[in-house]
Amino acid sequence: MHFATIDQAIDAMRERGLRLSTARRLVLEALFAADRPVSAQQLARELAVDVTSVYRNLELLESFGVVRHVHLAHGAGLYLLAGRQEHEYLYCERCETVTPVAVEDLDPVRGLIKDRFGFNARFTHFAIVGTCERCAARDHATPPSDAAAVDGAVAFADSREPDSAFSRPATSA
Repeated sequence: MHFATIDQAIDAMRERGLRLSTARRLVLEALFAADRPVSAQQLARELAVDVTSVYRNLELLESFGVVRHVHLAHGAGLYLLAGRQEHEYLYCERCETVTPVAVEDLDPVRGLIKDRFGFNARFTHFAIVGTCERCAARDHATPPSDAAAVDGAVAFADSREPDSAFSRPATSA
C-alpha cells in the first residue's frame, strides 16, 4: 500500500475500522516526516512517547500495510512507510555506514541467484552486509567496529547525523 499523504493513510485506516489515537497519529506523522528508516527508539525520543506505545503502534500499522521494517546487521528494526523510500540497503560491518540502493540496481544480483540456485531473492527485509569500498581499501587487519549504534540510530551514507532523519518545518519565534 502506498499513501502520498497522511490524510490518505488516515482515511484508509479508518475505512478498515482502525481508530486513530493521538500516539498513533504522532507515529504516522513522524514517519511521513522521516526521510529514511527510523527505529522505534528514535521515534519515541522524537515524539516524547513511551517506546512500548511506539512499538505497539508500529506493529499495528505494519499489519495494516501502512508501515514496513528493515533490519540492518544486528540492530533493531527500522521502520518506514510502505511503498515509500523503496530501497534495499548495503550495510558496512566495519564503519556501520548504510547505503540505500534502488531496488532495480540489485536486479542483476537477483538474476544471478535465480540462475545459479533457482531461488527468488529479496533484499527488502534484511540489508546486504559486507565491507564498503572505503573500508576495504584500509588495512584489513583492523577488526570491525565494536561501537554499537546508539538507540538504533545508524549512519546513512548521506553523512547526516543519525538523529536527523526527521524534517522539521521552520518555526517562527
